Amino acid sequence: MFKPRIELEKDDFYLNEQGYKVFTEKYHLKRGYCCKSGCKHCPYGYNKKTDTFK
Repeated sequence: MFKPRIELEKDDFYLNEQGYKVFTEKYHLKRGYCCKSGCKHCPYGYNKKTDTFK
């Protein structure tokens, strides 16, 4: 299944202290689905430890 590339805007992510890109809630909502990676700002309520949604 082909998913079009989402163009990043300046408030879609920030760099943490280690220099990694951290996606914001805005970006996740723009993407439109949960990737089940346990993202820090997941708006879908996914818990990676229990593999469940809140």
